[in-house]
Amino acid sequence: MADVADRKLYLGPKLRVLRRELGLNQTRMAEELGVSPSYLNHLERNQRPLTAQMLLRLANTYDIDIRDFTATATDGGAGELSEILSDPLVREIGVARDEVLEVAENYPGVSEAIARFYRALSDLRRLPGDVAAGAATTQLVAPIDWLRETIARAGNHFPEIDAGAESLAGELPDDPALLQAALRARLKDRHGIGVQVMRAEMMPGALRHYDMHRRRVMLIERLPASGRLFALAWHVVAQELADGIAAQVARAGPPDEDSRRLCVIALTNYAAAALVMPYDRFRQAAEQSRYDIALLRDRFGVSGEQVAHRLTSLNRTGARGIPFFLAKVDRAGILSKRFDGEAYPFARYGGTCPRWDAHAPHGAGEMRRQLIETLDGRRFLTLSIGLPPRPGQRGRAVIALGCEAKHIGRIVHADGIDAGSDDATGIGPTCHLCERRDCPDRALPPVTRALDLHGYERTVAPFPFRRV
Repeated sequence: MADVADRKLYLGPKLRVLRRELGLNQTRMAEELGVSPSYLNHLERNQRPLTAQMLLRLANTYDIDIRDFTATATDGGAGELSEILSDPLVREIGVARDEVLEVAENYPGVSEAIARFYRALSDLRRLPGDVAAGAATTQLVAPIDWLRETIARAGNHFPEIDAGAESLAGELPDDPALLQAALRARLKDRHGIGVQVMRAEMMPGALRHYDMHRRRVMLIERLPASGRLFALAWHVVAQELADGIAAQVARAGPPDEDSRRLCVIALTNYAAAALVMPYDRFRQAAEQSRYDIALLRDRFGVSGEQVAHRLTSLNRTGARGIPFFLAKVDRAGILSKRFDGEAYPFARYGGTCPRWDAHAPHGAGEMRRQLIETLDGRRFLTLSIGLPPRPGQRGRAVIALGCEAKHIGRIVHADGIDAGSDDATGIGPTCHLCERRDCPDRALPPVTRALDLHGYERTVAPFPFRRV
């Protein structure tokens, strides 16, 4: 609390959002906090700073995490809004940076509304012309985009599902080999579901399949032990945590049936990971091993990708892990998965920076570490791991974990890296938004600057542009 007490905190918008989420009017909240309604009104309008005493009252009364509540708004919201306002449709308006920051920090609901409209516009732009002409009957928000935003708002952490999975894990052995046998027995004894490993030619195009008529889970023989363990856990939680998952999906409010089904699958995946890697035991192992991915993989009998996913979900109040972001990148540079963490440094729309090592070819299991620096001077550690191809897949994808450089000392894979070193690689959000002038890897000019082309000079960096 020392750093909080030393600075004035104007958190009116956050306080107002909290009050509305709790369904309280100003008079009721003021009574519960032991202050006058006029004083609370001043706080919400940023006419008074929140004192340390008031923060403690908020934390004790409404069970909130002070660190989350007082955290300075990250550049994520402002960055996304800046990206949207750089679209050619509105770029010439020239919205000033301070205006963008004010909206992002003080009016998060407005920012979210603008982002949703922009995602709908982006989806419409991808439609063929004849379909776009009848867009009134077309789904305007892609289910995958809706799911990403839903997970991002939750911080990729679902406490009730975690608690249910942790309780279930308490009835099962810790050893991965014993756990797999116990899950098989549980499916058979409690739910009448058998498990059968099938030859590859019997399951073309599938890794696992549930035969509802014969009540059996069929697993392809090529599935590694980690995949088999996860598949069994998936079917167990689908049976035993179905109500909790359904309740969470209902609270998320999916806009259509495809989004609902996608959400059910995603949260069942989450529950399966939480069963195989129970929250407290996994977090303690992560902290004690200094986030040693190989050790965690072997101890819990999972894959490196599953470990990486689980590390992004350690967001329990009072027992948080490092706030990692995650991206899964294929060999074409396309992101098929993304969890933003607290400080995702790349653009939300479009590609990532070609200077990021996650784009380079990786052998299966190969890890590359990189210290990167964004245009505003923030530094991040990223760990990119080559994934083995799935049956029939061409090329390898890369899973990349990242966090702010201030966490380097807690990560064994970062040993020897100096967070203040001159060796940090300068990166940008994505080429069309990046204003790094001397980048030789640039593929597109920035939409925010005019080109500055001359026949008498060829610069190292493609597309030279004016500073202002």
